[in-house]
Amino acid sequence: MTQANGAGDGGRLTDVSALRPGGHAVVVGGGLAGVTSALALADAGVRVTLLEGRPRLGGLAFSFQRGDLTVDNGQHVYLRCCTAYRWFLDRIGGAALAPVQDRLDVPVLDLERPEGRRLGRLRRDALPVPLHLGRSLAAYPHLSLAERASVGRAALALKGLDLADPTLDTQDFGSWLTAHGQSARAVEALWDLVGVATLNAVAGDASLGLAAMVFKTGLLSDPGAADIGWAHVPLGELHDRLARKALDSAGVRTEVRTRATSVSVNENGGWSVQVPGETLEADAVVLAVPQREAHDLLPDGSLDAPENLLRIGTAPILNIHVVYDRKVLAAPFLTALGTPVQWVFDRTEASGLKEGQYLALSQSTAQNEIDEPVAALRERYLPELERLLPRTRGAEVKDFFVTRERTATFAPAPGVGRLRPGARTKAPGLYLAGAWTATGWPATMESAVRSGVGAAGAALGALGRSRGLLPDFFEEAA
Repeated sequence: MTQANGAGDGGRLTDVSALRPGGHAVVVGGGLAGVTSALALADAGVRVTLLEGRPRLGGLAFSFQRGDLTVDNGQHVYLRCCTAYRWFLDRIGGAALAPVQDRLDVPVLDLERPEGRRLGRLRRDALPVPLHLGRSLAAYPHLSLAERASVGRAALALKGLDLADPTLDTQDFGSWLTAHGQSARAVEALWDLVGVATLNAVAGDASLGLAAMVFKTGLLSDPGAADIGWAHVPLGELHDRLARKALDSAGVRTEVRTRATSVSVNENGGWSVQVPGETLEADAVVLAVPQREAHDLLPDGSLDAPENLLRIGTAPILNIHVVYDRKVLAAPFLTALGTPVQWVFDRTEASGLKEGQYLALSQSTAQNEIDEPVAALRERYLPELERLLPRTRGAEVKDFFVTRERTATFAPAPGVGRLRPGARTKAPGLYLAGAWTATGWPATMESAVRSGVGAAGAALGALGRSRGLLPDFFEEAA
């Protein structure tokens, strides 16, 4: 057992019986939700122990070493409207390492046209909503004039939807788009271009409620809402190293390689969290783990329908990593149509590569490819990159490898909203956090952080602690 924050002696956790005012909370899970919950609780004066089964923090947004390269398991981005994740970056001192574009600008290459490769751009102007995207949409070459006009009408209809309407969750986004005059081409070249990356589902498989939330918040709320941010350093620098430093400074005791095996009510009405060889006593427990793991840890009677957690589906993301002997992509990223390739990011500088260029391909909705052999993926994607990036022709491939996240996100299918639980359980002092809980957001870093703050807020109320230090986006309903 690796000790952190000075905890333990000889492989055992320290005694937690001496509680300071405000009580003791155990947070199970060291992903973004758990780290956020632990920080928010500690900032309010609660003594916190954070447990993580892996040897690192960060959950599904992490880095690892491959030779001299520092590799992210997958490309993660956020938007300017992701106020919770931006707060998290500020809280750990990492905002400058993951900047946001000055203004939304997404290069979109189309390989389907008979006249050959054609570049379009989705970018905004410094105008109020919805005029901020008007010029970009009017000039978007991947849609006909009639399709562009139809997209504008659908966007206005989408803007008028009430996100609080529960019936939106029962409908699929694809059917709604068809009913609002969207052609298959418009869905492919615009709606799915955004939706697949943010929802990890094509429009026909996505809840209208979640899709409407993404488009209304990201594209139709504020002119700069969709400006894209991403880490210019390895994710582990943010979500592990800086997160641990912030936890240490806040007084949180962080235990990695320490997995909770059971959670139960103790004889004093508090909570006992069992880890190998030790029992932690706590006044509050936050389960910030995936939904299936949470289901297995929940005591009987904690939720009205615990089986709902097992009904929340999952969706994979495949990440393809290619190292060339020379620079083949001039832009920091691009996306594409008419090819299996979805989004391509330049990770050269962040990875520490000294010569050549390292590209990371993020492939969402990868159900049909997630288990394919590396050789088959190499045979498919290297020719596609040659079609997409002419400079790759003749370039030497120095390395080709894949990372697979088979349960990268929860599946945002119609009806998933009624399955996602809130932060509070029926058991006093036991709370849930994770991107899969009822944050109103899809499975993103934003949702994870919001859930962590929501769980902390609920716990602080029960512990009689002030919630005055919680960030502005905290809502009591969480």
